[in-house]
Amino acid sequence: MKPTILFILHLPPPVHGAAMMGEYIYNSKTINECFNCHYINLTTATNLQDIGKGGICKLWKFIKLLSKIVKTICITHPQLVYVTPNSCGGAFYKDFVVVQLLKIMKQKVVVHYHNKGVAKYQKQILDNWLYHIFFKRLKVILLAEALYSDIQKYVPHSKVYICPNGIPQTPQTESISKKNNTIPHLLFLSNLLESKGVLVLLDAYSILKEKGYSFIGEFVGSETKEIDTVRFKKEVEKRNLNDIVRYEGKKYGPEKHKYFKQADIFIFPTYYETFGLVLLEAMEHALPCISTNEGGIPNIIENEKTGYIVQKQSAKEIAAKIEHLIKYPELCITMGEAGKEKFFNEFTLDKFEIRMKNILEDCIISL
Repeated sequence: MKPTILFILHLPPPVHGAAMMGEYIYNSKTINECFNCHYINLTTATNLQDIGKGGICKLWKFIKLLSKIVKTICITHPQLVYVTPNSCGGAFYKDFVVVQLLKIMKQKVVVHYHNKGVAKYQKQILDNWLYHIFFKRLKVILLAEALYSDIQKYVPHSKVYICPNGIPQTPQTESISKKNNTIPHLLFLSNLLESKGVLVLLDAYSILKEKGYSFIGEFVGSETKEIDTVRFKKEVEKRNLNDIVRYEGKKYGPEKHKYFKQADIFIFPTYYETFGLVLLEAMEHALPCISTNEGGIPNIIENEKTGYIVQKQSAKEIAAKIEHLIKYPELCITMGEAGKEKFFNEFTLDKFEIRMKNILEDCIISL
């Protein structure tokens, strides 16, 4: 008889890394064939702007969520409960209640972090006390070894699993060497947020333009309350980049892959990240990647082999790495192909599903 697992996870909408991985697990043939799976959506936000906000409506949704969890456990009697909690702030307090409810009901619990921030808040008296309680009698899944420092005060390494994310493969993409761009196409693909490095990248483009380089800088992703279309346009105009920068809006599926195929270099200068699924997409399309020494990114990009790791919020360093790749286009090809090989060796969805299956099996036995 297959073990029963209750998955309490984020599912889209809204679309973000944790929700995408939740959907991959929900649809996973490997996981659903190995276990008797039941799913509850932990998400209470309806869109990206709604994340982190409170309100009566959200409180009512949360009460209904707790009721659904209790009923599902009473009916299914799971051998393991998998939860994707938030690490800090108001969302952590909500997820703290969920996990403590599971413990009261004597459930085996494994939490899978797609975010970070425990170390930032551990000096707060209340949060420190809650973290000590929260991390008792459970195991933790992290996306990369580099993220262990975030929770090491509360969790011994023996109770931690490392499970890098993976994404579905797209139809075989053209090699970067077959592109016929007359000038380099540089791609940024993510939500328009300052923490994703949008403004820092515009500053880097300004440096390159002043040096006389010609290129196209394409930005693809959802506008946000922080940076909407109007503000983005003003930031571009302020730097005199109208002839270089294009905002293409949010794109999905084949439309999104068109931009990866067109691009020569992928830049993701985030300064708040745990993993960065978009880097995997860029690597699959044989793009050299420039990103930061943030979260688990150094475990994705091999510096000077598949791309470059730069300091956070350093427009000058980003510009220098882009300049080097523009000067030596053959290096773009070499790095891109190395990144593509790394993607297929480590970061496909199949490999993620197998890693996750093995971890869940071990949790059932060892917790």
